[in-house]
Amino acid sequence: MNIFKKPEMLLWIREMRSFIKRGSASDRPFLFASIMARLLTILDVALLFFGVFLVNRLVKRKSALLMPPGPRRLPLLENLLDMPTTHEWLKFSEWGEKWGTIVSLSILGQPIIIVNSAKTATEMLDKKSSIYSDRPVVVMGGELVGWKDTLVMLAYGERFRNYRRMLHHVVGTPAAVSEFYQVEEKETRHFLTLVLAEPDLLAEHIRRTAGAIILRIAYGYDIEGNHDPLVKLADEATEQFSLSTAPGGFLVNLVPPLRYLPSWFPGAGFKKTAKLWAQTLNAMTNNPHEWVKEQMRNGTAEMSFVSRLLEEESTEPTPEREHEIKWSAASLYSGGADTTVSSIYAFFLAMVLFPEVMRKAQQELDAVVGPNRLPTFSDRENLPYVNALTSEVLRWHTVAPTAAPHRVTEDNIHDGYLIPKGALVIPNVWQMSHDPKVYSDPFAFKPERYLGAHPEPDPREVCFGFGRRICPGRILADASIFLSCAMSLAVFNIRKTAKDDTPFKHPHEQTTGIISHPLPFKCVISPRSPKAKSLIMTEEL
Repeated sequence: MNIFKKPEMLLWIREMRSFIKRGSASDRPFLFASIMARLLTILDVALLFFGVFLVNRLVKRKSALLMPPGPRRLPLLENLLDMPTTHEWLKFSEWGEKWGTIVSLSILGQPIIIVNSAKTATEMLDKKSSIYSDRPVVVMGGELVGWKDTLVMLAYGERFRNYRRMLHHVVGTPAAVSEFYQVEEKETRHFLTLVLAEPDLLAEHIRRTAGAIILRIAYGYDIEGNHDPLVKLADEATEQFSLSTAPGGFLVNLVPPLRYLPSWFPGAGFKKTAKLWAQTLNAMTNNPHEWVKEQMRNGTAEMSFVSRLLEEESTEPTPEREHEIKWSAASLYSGGADTTVSSIYAFFLAMVLFPEVMRKAQQELDAVVGPNRLPTFSDRENLPYVNALTSEVLRWHTVAPTAAPHRVTEDNIHDGYLIPKGALVIPNVWQMSHDPKVYSDPFAFKPERYLGAHPEPDPREVCFGFGRRICPGRILADASIFLSCAMSLAVFNIRKTAKDDTPFKHPHEQTTGIISHPLPFKCVISPRSPKAKSLIMTEEL
């Protein structure tokens, strides 16, 4: 008999009542034993349930004490409904103000750690890089589209280290990057002529120039005009990468089992999108690689990242080695074709919004370089304000606001909090770059903050990533931004239109995604003088 079902309990009570009425004195011991047995059964089960409840409460309290604080978790869904789908860094910053520099949440059992402090990110991701350098499985962008084979999404291991070694050899040191100064200066001078001729197409000119530089370095490829197919391919692929890997961009990134839905199932349209985007990525990876191999067979290949690595092979490279060469080159190509575009476009916006900065930089350029030539890399050490301006471009507009998430490979206690094995660690680089405790008046564009006796922190310490996942092309990117800023300011005035078409005043109003761009804007770009105009045209010749 199950005494915890109401009918059975009532039946037992009736039986006991009847037994008491008809029972004799000699039956009372049996009656007492029966009642006690029933009561002890009830008590045991009650104690069991209470014990389970208490243990669960204690486990949850212990977990809550060990894990960093964060939004309240719902049953089953946990924090699924809390996760923003766009501009994640803003919500992460709000959480940081409420719960501190380390915030935790969980989505269907997947713990996520948000880091809002540069100091904390350095302590975790730099100083403990041996356990904080893996990447998570990002279903949409990594698995379905295929970005898992590029350096940015590659799992930590031997292949990752091979990629890094190859890239470090070509663009990982100032000496290595200096071999490409001539390419950068040539393409940036051509950029000036394009802007002079069609200033309204500024964004297109920036993309074309960034693409020209990185394609020349990676593949020895000279682009064809202003609408080169490889530049267009890189633009499409990198935009798709940003959308497909954003933390809240696709639900399948948060709920991985959704990948197994059939394509015809309602809500599974992401699978069709992934198939199309995978074709773009494969074309971006294979087309230039095969072009280099054809040029090498014809004896007409220019020295490049790919040709150099292929020539180092004494025999035909193994499939594994060729995979590494091809995808590491694609990593360089895709990374360089988009990130510097975002920074240089932000530079022009900053000059529109902060004209006094433009005037100060131009005064320094006039004094150091003079009016008869364009600045080059050799002038950099003598241009402290323009250097500081380059730093401020990197801080003011955060190209990778949340960076790509790290994955911790073993349990770790940090500042008294448990960072569990398998947790995703997302550094909120946007918050680090705009923290008023670190940068005074963080939404203002002030190169002066890096000069003087008490400079503010160099944004390069956070904007290029952390630990063993730091951007391998950061020296090349920094050089490209400096040269674009210096040459443009030497010959152009940049100002608002008569209607002031700039859409925003603060850098948090930018596109969503892992790689973020300023919103489109209009401005007036004109030569500073007839001499400057003549200089642009002469340098191009």
